[in-house]
Amino acid sequence: MNLRRLVVVLVLSLGFGIGTCKAQEITIAAAADLQFVMQDVAARFQKETGKTVKLIYGSSGNFFQQIQNGAPFDMFFSANLDFARKLEAAGLTEPGTFYQYATGKIVVWVPSDSKLDLSAGPQSLLNPAIKKIAIANPQHAPYGQAAVAAMKKENIYDKVADKFVLGENISQTASFVVSGAADVGIVALSLALSPTMKDKGRYKEIPVADYAPIEQACVILKSSKQKATAQAFLDTIKTPAVAELFRTYGFEVPTASTPK
Repeated sequence: MNLRRLVVVLVLSLGFGIGTCKAQEITIAAAADLQFVMQDVAARFQKETGKTVKLIYGSSGNFFQQIQNGAPFDMFFSANLDFARKLEAAGLTEPGTFYQYATGKIVVWVPSDSKLDLSAGPQSLLNPAIKKIAIANPQHAPYGQAAVAAMKKENIYDKVADKFVLGENISQTASFVVSGAADVGIVALSLALSPTMKDKGRYKEIPVADYAPIEQACVILKSSKQKATAQAFLDTIKTPAVAELFRTYGFEVPTASTPK
């Protein structure tokens, strides 16, 4: 009898422990430009709270569609404000959690062995030696939209559009240039400064006046089953230490919460 009672207690305790463990983990859909900074933020969060973060990277537009269709994410970090605002307007986010966490920048990037002179910035893309130019797909990637806007502002878009190689997101776009599948790319500054790229190439920032600000926002989703943990992560994002971490990856960070 005592043995049976012990077994029951152990089973119940194990089941409770598993449930508690799951409750401590959140799944985040994050724009691909956040690949490296978010790894650092998640590691800091886990060290400080003991709670874990599962990060899934992709294009903001694709995540937007997935979330509308019920994808089981707890938070969404978009590479623009629009997708997060639309989810909020549709009642799919936890009230009051919309937060503008950073503003991204774009650069022209080439591998270290490239002979391309980047001093002219976007105008460098007119070099006839360039056969392929990697950009993120502007249909659903905010960084691709910024790249197109910049090239149109520089009056070079129509002259180079037939050379585009479209990445599903900005991370894949960068990989095209790193691997040699493209001669040059317009990528996120945050990736150009990342550990996997900063020693493999050169970049030239594209003037911010050439494109609309890549203002980025996050939200906690109403469907989240771990809202307390998600809120704790959001609170971490708002700390000065994490803001400084974003700056080291080339992001601009608001000095205060951005109003809706």
